[in-house]
Amino acid sequence: MDKNLLKGANDLIDFIYESPTAYHAVASTKKSLDKNGFTELENNEKWNIEPGKKYYVTSGDTSLIAFNTGSGDVKKGFRIIGAHNDSPTFKIKPLHEINYKDTYIKLNTETYGGPILSTWFDRPLALAGKVSVKSDNAFHPVMYTININKPLMIIPNLCIHFNREVNDGYKFNAQKDTLPLLALINDELEKENLLLKAVAAEIGVEVDQILDFELFLYEYEKGSVIGLNNEFISSPRLDDLWMVYAGLNALVDSHEAEHIKVLITLDHEEVGSASAQGADSAFLLNTLKRIASCLGADGEDFNIALANSMAISSDLAHAVHPNYEDKHDPTNRPVLGAGPVLKYSAKQKYITTVYSASVFAACCESAGVPFQKYANRSDIAGGSTIAHFIAANLAIDVVDMGNPILGMHSIRELGAVCDNEYIYKAFKEFYSYKA
Repeated sequence: MDKNLLKGANDLIDFIYESPTAYHAVASTKKSLDKNGFTELENNEKWNIEPGKKYYVTSGDTSLIAFNTGSGDVKKGFRIIGAHNDSPTFKIKPLHEINYKDTYIKLNTETYGGPILSTWFDRPLALAGKVSVKSDNAFHPVMYTININKPLMIIPNLCIHFNREVNDGYKFNAQKDTLPLLALINDELEKENLLLKAVAAEIGVEVDQILDFELFLYEYEKGSVIGLNNEFISSPRLDDLWMVYAGLNALVDSHEAEHIKVLITLDHEEVGSASAQGADSAFLLNTLKRIASCLGADGEDFNIALANSMAISSDLAHAVHPNYEDKHDPTNRPVLGAGPVLKYSAKQKYITTVYSASVFAACCESAGVPFQKYANRSDIAGGSTIAHFIAANLAIDVVDMGNPILGMHSIRELGAVCDNEYIYKAFKEFYSYKA
């Protein structure tokens, strides 16, 4: 395997491991943007932006929009690459500790998104998220982004002797079967607020100073490059941090252009996108309007800009599974290692148009990147992406695409090392291409 390809894959794995939640994904993205000359803008302050400069803005600490203003002529349009930065997992409930007969402490959780539950069993799990702490101003609590990167807990399987049907299609119950085990109780161990004490110790405050939290589980073990020839990437949260990472690097490395280049990384896709910072919000539209206004464009100029704009909705795609070929369409069958996948759906689950597909295919050809096409079996419902929100809110052409993977929504997903380079080149060409 080429050393540069391996380095790129391992850099991706590092980015993902540093981004266990959407909060951390935004922080990791900001770190790279800051290093490459982007300036952060605040939503509650007046913006002063200039042609040829680079900026970013966040919403709720979990969504981010970065952009390069290009020539400053808004009518040249926006080139947008969008991805989501949340992944299926378990979220800790507010009243979260369950004391089982003064023997065990379990945590009360609920599923976030649609994880494959069985893949979370018997794996060391860590904890990350956001914590708010009291301050002298009720409207401005102190906020901490935390990552307790330790094997804190585990969801133990029931032995097969008591669950003989586990290999015959056992239906897991998300309230009963998937509660993680945190601690054993003994005479020396206090029996209350064990998790909050660990959180308080992590940020250096007293437990009674904590006002609230949003905490998620993640797999403690880091992703890795695997395979006989190091051809695979096995990692948590490839869906969809892989596309965040590729879009980020493409934005940073792309050539100067007249149009405005935009990267959007949005939270809450896995639970429907209907939030203040999700794709089904005004965050993107308001930000684009604000960019246009700051560059001197009026409402008519903005409408012209949208007519000259296009977006890529980059979410991962289903590669044909060699053990479950019957689950796939008979002709539209992408595979690992053969390049990014254009996704189609007559039901508009994926909203690739003939125009947007042609543009993306031409960018791939110009960059020397192979590409594939995907459609679901007609009798199997597929997932959806942020694409239809972008298309509906902006009324622009959008292409639905993503890298092929196996095991989507498993605690560990599987992609191909060479596809990491392919997607970067395709995104960079999309941003750089002179129309």
